[in-house]
Amino acid sequence: MKRAFDVVVSSFLLLILFPVILVVAVLVKKKLGTPLLFKQQRPGLYSKPFYLYKFRTMTNEKDDEGKLLPDHQRLTSFGKLLRKSSLDELPQLINVLKGDISLIGPRPLLMQYVPLYSEEQLKRQSIKPGITGWAQVNGRNAISWEEKFKYDVWYVENQSFLLDIKIIILTIIKVFKSEGINQIGHQTTENFRGNN
Repeated sequence: MKRAFDVVVSSFLLLILFPVILVVAVLVKKKLGTPLLFKQQRPGLYSKPFYLYKFRTMTNEKDDEGKLLPDHQRLTSFGKLLRKSSLDELPQLINVLKGDISLIGPRPLLMQYVPLYSEEQLKRQSIKPGITGWAQVNGRNAISWEEKFKYDVWYVENQSFLLDIKIIILTIIKVFKSEGINQIGHQTTENFRGNN
C-alpha cells in the first residue's frame, strides 16, 4: 500500500509541479551553471547505496589548490532561497518513483555515518528513507542528532498510513513557515561524529 501511495502521489506531484521544476532548473543553470542536479550516494533500505538527487544550491568555486571552498562560501543567496523553500528537494520525487526512497521515512543521511550508528540507531535503516519524516516535522536541522535518531526509530516502530498523512500535512506547514532549516552556527547541520 505504501509503495502504491508513493508512486501515485509522486507522479501527481511531478505532473502538477512540472512548471515549477522547469523554472527552478532554468534559474539554477543561469545562476549556478551546470550540472543542474547535485547527485550524492546515500544509504537506502538496509544501508544499500543509491544516488540521491537535489537541485544544486552551491557554486563550484575552488581555492588555489583546486579544493572546493567551504560550504558557507559556496552557498549563494539563491541557494539559500532554494533550501528555505525546499525547492531543492523536488528532484527527489524521481528517487521516489524509482523506488530508492519513500515519500515518508527517515532522511537518507551520509554513507560515512552508517558505521557510527548504535544498534538502536541502525533501526532507521530497516525501512526505506524518505523525503520527509517524523524528525523533520519535529525540528528538522534545529534539533540534535540524538533527538533526530530517536524520532526516526520511533517512526520505524510506529509507522502507519494515518501517521504518514499527518507527517505530510505537518511538512507542508513547516515548508511554508520555513522552520528548522539550519542549525545555529551551521549552514544546515553539523556533521554526525558518533555517539561518544
